[in-house]
Amino acid sequence: MKNIAVIGAGTMGNGIAHTFAQFGHNVQLIDVSEEALDRGLSTIEKNLDRMVSKERITDAEKQETLSNITLYTNLAEGVSDIDLVVEAATENLDLKLNIFRELDAHCTPHTILATNTSSISITQIAAVTSRPELVIGMHFMNPVPLMKLVEIIRGYNTSDTTTQTIMELSRSLNKIPVEVNDYPGFVANRILMPMINESVETLYNGVAGVQEIDTVMKLGMAHPMGPLQLADFIGLDVCLAILNVMHDGFKNPKYAPCPLLVNMVRAGKLGVKSGQGFYDYSESRKAEKVAKQFS
Repeated sequence: MKNIAVIGAGTMGNGIAHTFAQFGHNVQLIDVSEEALDRGLSTIEKNLDRMVSKERITDAEKQETLSNITLYTNLAEGVSDIDLVVEAATENLDLKLNIFRELDAHCTPHTILATNTSSISITQIAAVTSRPELVIGMHFMNPVPLMKLVEIIRGYNTSDTTTQTIMELSRSLNKIPVEVNDYPGFVANRILMPMINESVETLYNGVAGVQEIDTVMKLGMAHPMGPLQLADFIGLDVCLAILNVMHDGFKNPKYAPCPLLVNMVRAGKLGVKSGQGFYDYSESRKAEKVAKQFS
């Protein structure tokens, strides 16, 4: 599994590319525009610089990691002669199905097709390909270079060989893979998203404020980050999409998204990436915090 393609240069995609490249793999990072690729590569370089400053890697290792990454805007060119593709596009079913149809058409017959989806059915994605036994879920956690867990999700037709290959590959990246079966939300988000949703409901019902809810969960349950702050970092649109997948998949009202979450996404309040969610991440707010430090 020397040659890896990663589809999508966003938060998850550039983290996945970074990780594979750091462990010596040749990585083809693919996105629809040069601007997206440049942003992704810039993020990788900044993260590597941070690792150098903390003496986790040397400058030579940083340069070697960057040299292992090649950028492509043409999917067909980027996935030629590849051992594994990891799709890390937006959490949108139609988009993923279209990508996997293209991958099936352009990849060699032996190429394993993995998706970083956090909730969408692996079986459904695999069904649009001619190689369902080679389709698997490889759900990394954010930030990818630091987080140890990888959820390995078997679709209905995923073969034992494919599963074991991806489990071993994950371990070679210094990750801890956990094999799970293909049901909406898998394990991580099936447990996490209802907790986040209930936290939003608690706020919506006026039981307590944002900081109070997060403080209770951090100090009372030893969570490193409160659920509302975590939702901001994940992206409120992503949280909503995952809840909708689980609500549609299980037909159980307990997975219905809180109306407050729905309205915030409609209003464009998506968390860190939009500058505002349950907390304020705007540049003016950052400047205010800096000013307070020196006042």
